[in-house]
Amino acid sequence: MCGIAGIVNLSGEPVDSRLIRSMLTELKHRGPDDEGIFIHNNVGLGHVRLSILDLSKAGHQPMKSNDETHWIVFNGEIYNYLELKQELGFKYAFKTKTDTEVLLAAYLEWGEACLSRLNGDFAFVIYNQEQNILFGARDRFGIKPFYYQCDANRFVFASEIKALLPLNGKNVANEKIIFEYLVFNRTDQSEETFFQSVFKLQHGHCIRIENGVVSCRKWYDLQASLQYPTRLTPPEFRYELTRSVGLRLRSDVPVGVCLSGGIDSSSIASVLSQEYQLHGLKTFSAVYGRSDPADESRFIDCFKPIFRNMYAVTPSAEVFYSEFTDFIVSHSEPMPGVSPYAQYKVMQLAQGKVAVTLDGQGADEMLGGYNYFYGCYIKELLFNWRLLAAARESVGCYRNNPSKEAFLYLGYYLLPEFMKRRSGKGNSCISKNFHRRLSALSTLGSDLHNPSSVHDFCLKHFEFKLEHLLKWDDMNSMRFSIESRIPFLDHILVEKTLSVPSGQLLKNGTSKYLLREAMKGFLPAPIYSRKDKIGFATPADEWLRTTPFIDYVNELLNSESFNERGYFNVAECRRKHLRHINRETNAAKDIWKWINLEVWSRQFID
Repeated sequence: MCGIAGIVNLSGEPVDSRLIRSMLTELKHRGPDDEGIFIHNNVGLGHVRLSILDLSKAGHQPMKSNDETHWIVFNGEIYNYLELKQELGFKYAFKTKTDTEVLLAAYLEWGEACLSRLNGDFAFVIYNQEQNILFGARDRFGIKPFYYQCDANRFVFASEIKALLPLNGKNVANEKIIFEYLVFNRTDQSEETFFQSVFKLQHGHCIRIENGVVSCRKWYDLQASLQYPTRLTPPEFRYELTRSVGLRLRSDVPVGVCLSGGIDSSSIASVLSQEYQLHGLKTFSAVYGRSDPADESRFIDCFKPIFRNMYAVTPSAEVFYSEFTDFIVSHSEPMPGVSPYAQYKVMQLAQGKVAVTLDGQGADEMLGGYNYFYGCYIKELLFNWRLLAAARESVGCYRNNPSKEAFLYLGYYLLPEFMKRRSGKGNSCISKNFHRRLSALSTLGSDLHNPSSVHDFCLKHFEFKLEHLLKWDDMNSMRFSIESRIPFLDHILVEKTLSVPSGQLLKNGTSKYLLREAMKGFLPAPIYSRKDKIGFATPADEWLRTTPFIDYVNELLNSESFNERGYFNVAECRRKHLRHINRETNAAKDIWKWINLEVWSRQFID
């Protein structure tokens, strides 16, 4: 895990190394162990290193090929690098023990076709110095970031947006993305960002620059990689998860696990303890005290007899108040909720104790883990005239799922499309004029909120929704120089899981049924049987009722900048804030968006 940056002057002018160094300064937290720059005429590459494999100086980047014709900067991990290295060993004389050199050798041997052979999380660029061709690619699901700016004269890329901004004259907010953030609670659903001039290379895409021409193509198609519908037995699923976890243990530095107490992270912890006997492994959690609804310590404590080194942090309103600006700036773009802050604190806790963590992201998206998946499942059964099955699953969902949101979502999915698109007008805090101007530009309602089946819905999540969680995971972990690895997003495991019929994922009101059955007898009983879902939650509604936040929000709502942006009906915001303070409603999500968007605007736009 590292940070990459680079400049290609499409006009042919030489690259100024000072610009590369200014970009690396903004990325240093991603790679505190080493840094390097390569300049050749109109191409400049930069890299900051977090040493994970081969801790020696041999892992320095930019790394050159043996014949010195190709140079690589690479962020991420190739987990099957040992297998690839063995396959390539007769054709390439390896000088290091890094996966970076294996990736470079794979490209030299197979060209762009090497991508399909990689099992990993990656964003990289390889420069062919002889032919003056630059090739870059991003992993299948978007685990590692790749941002860029491009105009007629220059192509610039980096692992974080902050590294691109010093090269800008003025940053301009992307109001379409702000609209979708405020109305649909969504980010990262397309190649656009909150900055008009900044884009991200989409997951599963690659980019090529040759003769001053920039071209992009999709190299991985998830749907085309599936064999739907096929069955996957629980033992087969457990085998694939165990294999994935084992690959992600490859490291020359300590590995830990983020443990929330939910079934996803607990499944990873159970595999580590039972299949790999890693009882000395460190775990990291966020807890709030047993009386807090967001607290999951009763589930986390199930692992106390198993793991010897368990660490926990208790985020508080006071600490959040002192850190929320750094938290916002670290992410470079607004977030719809406060829950990523819990992970931010967990990574802060892990800093200095481990350099790699395993995380449970991705399981909900491929196993139907959110409440609205059940609403989709009932709709699927109804539309296929499986009325008895629909009735049975409705009863099971009502009895076995403490949340009744599935039925609200079912009603939403049955609405006509024009009513879905108008749903955001229910938020009276959003300026009517802003909504009127931007609503016609957004297609998000049809992109994500009109699923025809659970299978289709899972695919839409991987295409349009998963990436924001992966971005938050990356930004939180790298803020504290930690590499986060995600076993559930091993592409082999994902492809096999998304090929199963809906009834294997959701059954009798129980979500993630396949995972539960696979881990039966492995998970502690209280975790196996739990039906609620909390995740890395925070008690944000109470935090925002504390005096420092009340004063801060009042000052914000009265500020000239907030009033002049035109995003909000400020009078309605004031009324809603007062009702939240008086406990007449819970407006924490709205209030956080006001804070986040305003702080972001002041830091990056104004």
